[in-house]
Amino acid sequence: MAGVLQRFEQRLEGAVTGAFARAFRSAVQPVEIAAALQREVDNSAHILSRERMLVPNDFTVELAPSDFERLNPFSTTLAEELETLVKEHVVEQRYTMAGQFAIAFKMVNDLSTGRFRVRSKTTAAVTPVAGQRMTETAVRSADVILEVNGMRHPLSPPGVVIGRGNEAELKIDDPGISRRHAQIKIHQSGAETTVTIVDLDSTNGVVLNGHRVSTAVVADGSEIRLGNTVIIIRMTEVT
Repeated sequence: MAGVLQRFEQRLEGAVTGAFARAFRSAVQPVEIAAALQREVDNSAHILSRERMLVPNDFTVELAPSDFERLNPFSTTLAEELETLVKEHVVEQRYTMAGQFAIAFKMVNDLSTGRFRVRSKTTAAVTPVAGQRMTETAVRSADVILEVNGMRHPLSPPGVVIGRGNEAELKIDDPGISRRHAQIKIHQSGAETTVTIVDLDSTNGVVLNGHRVSTAVVADGSEIRLGNTVIIIRMTEVT
């Protein structure tokens, strides 16, 4: 850990000049944020297998108004250095990170000068269904929509295979998801739409509304957990 922090400070010193240096004399120091990010990664790591531990890839640093105002003009440079630091730490500790790294700085009013918080989550990269229109019109007109990591995916019969491999139609880069993990089947008979989730012999299974299932009918608002990813089912026409 010390080596990663030292390299971070050296890189930042090379980038800090003039107003940038004065801004970093604020109560919150970049190295404090860097150390907190490392702790957050370590404390949030959880076991995928005997040799793999998953860590967050999406971070928010909450700052008091005074600290935010001082650091925000240089947030891009700081974010780049923090990304390098976290990735170095992930490599050194042999962690696994799902999806691309993201970091944001946020001003909050419940913190006093010199205090900050780091929040994190695991957000897997999602590749939309090939050939599927992702326009707002397509989403509004779809009978079935999947909500995954803030994205909405309109579906049509017969459904979609979800997995981590290239053979999956909806690809989610989550280490806890199998290459072909599950299939969502859509059947329409007249005005009636039936949606079913099927486990395709995945390693970690399918959890529907808190219960592990092999095959089950899902309803509007159902929560499906595959690996570390939560998928919400939205049905616009239910009979």
